[in-house]
Amino acid sequence: MAAPKKGRSASAQSKPVRSLVLILIAIVGLTAGMFASGHTTPRLGIDLAGGTSITLRAVPEDGNESAINKTNMDTAVSIMERRVNGLGVSEAEVQTQGDRNIIVNIPKGTNSKQAREQVGTTAKLYFRPVLATEPSGGAAASPSPSASDGATGTASPSASASATDGETATGTESAEATPSGSATTQGRAVTDALKADPTPSASDSASASDEGAASDSKVQEEYAALDCSKEDVRTEAGEGAKPENSTVGCGEIQGVWYKYLLGPAAVDGTEVDDAQAVYDTQSGAGWKVQMDFSSAGAKKFADITGQLAQNQSPQNQFGIVLDGEVVSSPYVSQSIAGGNAEISGSFTQDEAQSLANMLSYGALPLSFQEDSVTTVTAALGGDQLEAGLIAGAIGLALVVLYLVIYYRGLSFIAIASLLVSAALTYVIMSLLGPAIGFALNLPAVCGAIVAIGITADSFIVYFERVRDEIREGRSLRPAVERAWPRARRTILVSDFVSFLAAAVLFVVTVGKVQGFAFTLGLTTVLDVVVVFLFTKPLLTLMARRKFFASGNRWSGLDPKALGAKPPLRRTRRPAVPVDPKEA
Repeated sequence: MAAPKKGRSASAQSKPVRSLVLILIAIVGLTAGMFASGHTTPRLGIDLAGGTSITLRAVPEDGNESAINKTNMDTAVSIMERRVNGLGVSEAEVQTQGDRNIIVNIPKGTNSKQAREQVGTTAKLYFRPVLATEPSGGAAASPSPSASDGATGTASPSASASATDGETATGTESAEATPSGSATTQGRAVTDALKADPTPSASDSASASDEGAASDSKVQEEYAALDCSKEDVRTEAGEGAKPENSTVGCGEIQGVWYKYLLGPAAVDGTEVDDAQAVYDTQSGAGWKVQMDFSSAGAKKFADITGQLAQNQSPQNQFGIVLDGEVVSSPYVSQSIAGGNAEISGSFTQDEAQSLANMLSYGALPLSFQEDSVTTVTAALGGDQLEAGLIAGAIGLALVVLYLVIYYRGLSFIAIASLLVSAALTYVIMSLLGPAIGFALNLPAVCGAIVAIGITADSFIVYFERVRDEIREGRSLRPAVERAWPRARRTILVSDFVSFLAAAVLFVVTVGKVQGFAFTLGLTTVLDVVVVFLFTKPLLTLMARRKFFASGNRWSGLDPKALGAKPPLRRTRRPAVPVDPKEA
């Protein structure tokens, strides 16, 4: 086996092959992931798939402009996402636009009127006493409450009905609700039923104060028939209930849905001044949620917790009800006065933050005004997509035609590179749909079309550098290697400018224009990857083939056609004759 020539190692000779194998593995892996995920086509945006786009503008109450801030707007988006998902809507988009607008894009097949009603109203948060609760949907059966005893035979998640200072129920996850700063009440247990073992146990009858609410035959019938395992039933549970009336609701406990019979609202969510998730490092309780009430809310909270503390489980619980869903149901062992309380237990950071956001949203001095509603039919979206694809096909055909006419054989390398770039773009867009919610809208299609020119420009820069080297009299293989450093710098600078423009456009714009910016930035990054890992290695390999290396007139690298200079050759200088007289 002959040793490699001096200055060219075996690894350097095989480098083009390694680069081509690497990008091939990447394409195969991404394609396999696409098919494995089941998302084999890019997710289409509202303007292509059809649906309804709702623009909501935040309006502060009492002229409190400071209430319109990023935290409150993000919390509002979170609540609206919950509402839209509650309608059974898939692939809906809820995002902020600017500093005071929220855009809700709902795909076709959804009741747009119902969606507008859901997202356009302010969230309603109430603290309601729990009269009865039991697993719903066949998980466990318990008799429904009767008119005579209020809540006979109800079931609740197993938890300690009471606890002394520092104690928690054995085998259950507990939570505390204590007046902040009160030495005599620190450690009083308030179990969060949503975190307890979902094994039902029989409950005692409701207190006398709850009998009037539980005797409402209509609410009892709703409670008896309520099946919280069904998504459409959960959405309608407690819909339209007034704060002063009893109602029903659904809440999830460790994957099991429970139904609740709830008394009249004791505390309004707007009376929560603040709620935040904090990590307790001193007692080892982990993540917990701290609540601060207004003066009126503090009195109401003290009254209701004092009443509940006298009852047995589950009538010692209060349900935190947001838009009809019981998001938490802690129980108390004593009256909590002072206007400050904590809910702690085996919360993760995300769970604690989510509950804090929900509690905070009930106190937000914000309402939303519907600015515009745009309905896009599926036919119109299909027409737009078809027009965009036709425009892209025409643009691509013109680019290919130019490459074939001008570069001849080199056009094979350029077209192959375009196909690799297109494959990577398609697969990544298909994967980004379920991964980050990316939707291909019409501006994004325009961004992909513009990227065709950007990608082709990179090939042209490299090819022209190679041709310049051939014009200087160099053979193809040295020309390919000498042209690469200068072409590489030009390509990187050009792509960096394009990516920077896309990044700035993505940051300073909102809505659909971001789709254009995102697609442009993505394809620009892929252009660098394709040029480095495919175009350059492929041209290096092709330069070793006789068709290109010999300068065939159809290769696009014919020295004569390029006006190449004759190769430089070294010649001996003629000897200067010596005059014998001078010698």
